[in-house]
Amino acid sequence: MNYKKINVNTALPSNPRARVMIIYTGGTLGMTHDENGVLIPFDFQHILNHLPTLKSLRLDVTVISFETPIDSSNIQPEHWQAIGQIIFDNYSEQDGFVVLHGTDTMAFTSSALSFMLRGLTKPVIFTGAQLPIVEPRSDARENLITALEIASDTLNGKPRVPEVCIYFDYELIRGCRAKKVESMHFDAFQSENYPVLAKAGVKIDYEVDAISTAATKPLELWSRFDTNVSLLKLFPGIRAETVQSILDTPGLKALVLETYGSGNAPNAEWFLEPLATAIKNGILVVNISQCPGGMVMQGKYETSKALSDIGVISGADMTTEAAVTKLMLLLGQFGADRAKELISQSLSGELTLT
Repeated sequence: MNYKKINVNTALPSNPRARVMIIYTGGTLGMTHDENGVLIPFDFQHILNHLPTLKSLRLDVTVISFETPIDSSNIQPEHWQAIGQIIFDNYSEQDGFVVLHGTDTMAFTSSALSFMLRGLTKPVIFTGAQLPIVEPRSDARENLITALEIASDTLNGKPRVPEVCIYFDYELIRGCRAKKVESMHFDAFQSENYPVLAKAGVKIDYEVDAISTAATKPLELWSRFDTNVSLLKLFPGIRAETVQSILDTPGLKALVLETYGSGNAPNAEWFLEPLATAIKNGILVVNISQCPGGMVMQGKYETSKALSDIGVISGADMTTEAAVTKLMLLLGQFGADRAKELISQSLSGELTLT
């Protein structure tokens, strides 16, 4: 994958207080209008023209742009690998990272990076916008400025937020706890099952107890993905043939089952028997609730006890985005046996252990 790289020192002629890398993958934030009014990626070499307030942050900013910006609907695991590799390769030279990404799949990418970057001690802040930066009412300017401020912020010489996060609409959310919930309003992301890490107002208020402590081991990059994972969302009237067709997907290794409420599903034989057979044949089945808040509690009701009995794994309060990306990474990095062992463990604060 090819990249463009530029440097913008907003502190000149003084020394910068921090070095931050912006990774521009694509998305609405970095768009401008050409002479015909068509939206095209803007040249980050002129970022100070769009964001003169950047000078007040006094940062040495390096921008790496995908040569061909990616609409986030086209994001694939190879793009997660590319972002992870850029961070890994430049880790020692930078104090923090800001990833500019389209909002549609941002929660998938931030979840994936949360699991890929083992031993992270520096901020990796995802952000984007609902309106291009050139629009008068755009949310892009505040999102980017505050993301850069968080990525460069320290306390007693150490990064304030040493984890992968999403900053959007005045809130900082753990990357593997986020879901996109809005397409028309600025508050695009929520974290129902975990507190926000910070809120930005007149100043940035950090929720210290909610933020991960910095790792003690050197940074390691897990980057092998296995995409033989599928998703089955339950609904009243779902047909046995639909369930069977997904389970019969060639090469399938894992299934994320989106169930009702606290993990409930039909207890009819036409539903349970194919799942039981798949599990006996080595397919991992992980139970995730369709509800944005709450958690799976297999066995609380009769309709979820049957899932436990056949070997379905509780996903606790993981988001679908976290469950899918975690399974892909664990299968690719370690194989099915180790994936089965690790899927219900908290690797990056993505689930609540009970």
